[in-house]
Amino acid sequence: MTPAKTLARRPVLAALALAAAGVVPRARAAAAQKGEAVAWPAVTLLDGRRLDAAHWQGQVGVVVFWSTTCPFCRRHNQHVEKLQQAARAAGAPLKVLGVARDRDADTVRRYARAQGYSFDITQDVAPMAAAMAPRNLIPQTAVVGRDGRLLQLLPGEMFEEDVMELLDLAPAAPQTKART
Repeated sequence: MTPAKTLARRPVLAALALAAAGVVPRARAAAAQKGEAVAWPAVTLLDGRRLDAAHWQGQVGVVVFWSTTCPFCRRHNQHVEKLQQAARAAGAPLKVLGVARDRDADTVRRYARAQGYSFDITQDVAPMAAAMAPRNLIPQTAVVGRDGRLLQLLPGEMFEEDVMELLDLAPAAPQTKART
């Protein structure tokens, strides 16, 4: 077996070899684990607006990692769009963010418009993935509770019923009757 193959199969040996050569890996904040607080990064949306951590306060956050070339993402995001519409109609404290893994912003804009997506979309994949979804797979859905803690990280396409159940995590504020 060649030394390169040995190092590839044994990560501890690889780390020692890199350290001996004076290469120090850059420290990276670990993504939130289930139940831990999410460090929401500031991201730029396709329309140029910025979202920061304050945007998510008191909201359930549903973050979907996807791509325009993924047929599973297309079906999944149709359900996510229905969730977005239902949350908006109910006045529920739930916000959806799509994280497009595509490189070309114009392609993503055209695709989102053709699909009728009304949820916010960013291409700032690296900070979002570092915050909550280190696995490079699509579609992947992260759900963050109103308290800012990661509730679920769901790999793969979800059924419509499962996506719509996320609305139960953000019940709308009760309507108060006007006094007469």
